[in-house]
Amino acid sequence: MLIDVNAYLGHFAFRRLRYNTAEELLKLMDGKGIDKAIVSSASAITYRNPQSGNEELTEQVDGHRDRLIPFAVINPAYAGWKDDLRICHEEFRMKGVRLYPKWHNYDLTDPRCIELINRATKMGMLISIPIRVEDYRQRSWLVDVPDVPLDEIEEVVRRCPDAKFILLNGIGFVRSALGRKENDLPDNYLIEISRLSVLIGEEIGQLVENVGAGRLVFGTGIPFKYPDPALLKLEVLEISDEEKEMIRWRNIAALGI
Repeated sequence: MLIDVNAYLGHFAFRRLRYNTAEELLKLMDGKGIDKAIVSSASAITYRNPQSGNEELTEQVDGHRDRLIPFAVINPAYAGWKDDLRICHEEFRMKGVRLYPKWHNYDLTDPRCIELINRATKMGMLISIPIRVEDYRQRSWLVDVPDVPLDEIEEVVRRCPDAKFILLNGIGFVRSALGRKENDLPDNYLIEISRLSVLIGEEIGQLVENVGAGRLVFGTGIPFKYPDPALLKLEVLEISDEEKEMIRWRNIAALGI
């Protein structure tokens, strides 16, 4: 079993995405041996109203929910987000939320964001936070969106100990409390591996040693990125087969995915 926690459907405003429909993504997943994927709307990242992207995503995954697990993009700075969250949970049957604080112009520690996280947590939804959407060096001249600072994530993890966070597309965790041994943080977060190094720098190995394989999950970032590098990282990672299985699917399946 292999579960990808970091995949997308739909369009992105600043570049063409391939394999961005349900049928195309599933075909790619079949070719790469990926059984299931958590997906959110790439379109919702730049839509003024992210709920339109959530609606499009629901249409895409219906009929494929055995393999594609939908997460809602919710902007707590946008009017009506509480209704959007309720609809995504009750009507669209989405399993989690993805937050884009820098794209949507708020901080993770904003009281509105904390309220969103707490509401979603009470609904049994997971909280997914991409550190970045695409490489900053490839950004459009129209936007200047920085990565989400890890210290901001540390703070929201502390403030929302009952939430279950999945941290996507990040690096540098071993230089923060998130990836250090015996930190003072609750064990309420998982770290996805797609940007982490396995050889030079060996961040994945250091994280396994510091926080344990039980805190890591597999992800690719498709269709923003090719899946092959993440797959290769699992192959060459020098840990036990049991620990690899934890990263491949067991850790995220334990959260109900």
